[in-house]
Amino acid sequence: MSTVVSERMPEAMNWSTENCTISRVMEILGDKWTFHVLREIFVGVRRFEDIRARAGVPRQVLTERLAALIERGLIRRHPYRLPGQRERSEYRLTEAGLDLYPVLVAMIQWGDQYLPLAAGAPIEPRHRGDCGERVTVTMHCDGGHEPTPREVAFRPGPGAQRR
Repeated sequence: MSTVVSERMPEAMNWSTENCTISRVMEILGDKWTFHVLREIFVGVRRFEDIRARAGVPRQVLTERLAALIERGLIRRHPYRLPGQRERSEYRLTEAGLDLYPVLVAMIQWGDQYLPLAAGAPIEPRHRGDCGERVTVTMHCDGGHEPTPREVAFRPGPGAQRR
């Protein structure tokens, strides 16, 4: 028995992707080393040499990624000085950088589910303080529901442009 396939074009084909939000985000976050640098800052590793050693980032690559993250407003320099040494910089998250926490948690959550290690998760997001429970990311609509991925549709927004 054969299946009849519809020739109907998806609605998304009517809309341009030239101003796509995902593309703009990936211009900033879309390479391996950028998220490795952010991961280190998220877990409290803030100094250049510590980030380089822990993440294994080549020196020049780290210099470039830090500069780009500062330029894009995700991190900022914070000066410090060890006794007897010159002033150096630590790197700290800005509000925009902190707002990437759910993205990082979602990546961990997805990786633990679909790319699990036999020994278990190497890092677990936990609620600070007395609770200490595991943190997960869920989707919520403005109406207070928790839709599944199949219940979410992308629709043209106010900035959409027809093709």
